[in-house]
Amino acid sequence: MVEFEQLSFLDDEKPLFKIKNPIMLIELFAGVGSQAMALRDLGADFEHYRVVELDKYAIKSYNSIHGTEFPKMDITQIHGSDLGIEDVEKFTYLMTYSFPCQDLSVAGKQKGMAKDSGTRSGLLWEVERLLNEVENLPQVLLMENVPQVHGKKNIEDFQNWISFLESKGYSNYWQDLNAKNYGVAQNRNRCFMVSILGDWKFTFPEPIELKRVMKDYLEDVVDEKYYINNEKAQKLIQKLIDNGTLQNTIPTDGQTDRRTDGQTDRRTVDGTVNKPKARAIGNCIKARYDAGISNLRSDGNCVVESNRLVT
Repeated sequence: MVEFEQLSFLDDEKPLFKIKNPIMLIELFAGVGSQAMALRDLGADFEHYRVVELDKYAIKSYNSIHGTEFPKMDITQIHGSDLGIEDVEKFTYLMTYSFPCQDLSVAGKQKGMAKDSGTRSGLLWEVERLLNEVENLPQVLLMENVPQVHGKKNIEDFQNWISFLESKGYSNYWQDLNAKNYGVAQNRNRCFMVSILGDWKFTFPEPIELKRVMKDYLEDVVDEKYYINNEKAQKLIQKLIDNGTLQNTIPTDGQTDRRTDGQTDRRTVDGTVNKPKARAIGNCIKARYDAGISNLRSDGNCVVESNRLVT
């Protein structure tokens, strides 16, 4: 069913797990199917087998991206039999369950993921229910979430979850990995957990050199339609100028911007907060597109704007 390295009888390590059979992919909290995209990019032999996603826009995007026709589905309304895990000798059933992070993330209210808490992150325990209901367990489980999943406020629930998986016979491996260490120009630190049914060894990949940074992806010439120049944006900019948050450094006719010696004024405006703030320079797009712009030099990649004051 699986391919592994045969170890010496003198070696007390577990055999190394490697998928050999075709993958039947089950995605809980599927979103737009980013984990399916990863399998596709790796050239894996897999089938979009089951998809569970409640958000109508996300499932519409999923179907458009992957050429599928899955309906919107509520995880609280399905049962283990709906997962269709049957021929475990012929297929490897890989189930992903990257449950909502809103109640764990520092960007949210951090209400936690305790069982019966009623929080969105607490939907993790619906996965427990499904695993208790199935006749055949999926051979591989994959979770991705924010590092706060094992933070001080949530560590007890996280350990309880791992203990449950162990009781079902899974070997569990988890580690925080940052996308910037694996070839992606984004500072995105996330916790990954791989659970394998049986007594198996798994190792996470070693970091690789980042060969392309943000500037390598940015276009030198951008169509005018992508600039924020509508009436609403102009009102926002004027409001920032009027309340002193933003200096009016755009030269008028016949004038030179002395502060920048005539050079383009590079600023970013984070309009996602109640009181937008102007930044002298934005170095890195944060993990979530709506989380604003980071001004930390340690974040590395640089994102700037012209004197049009576009974000």
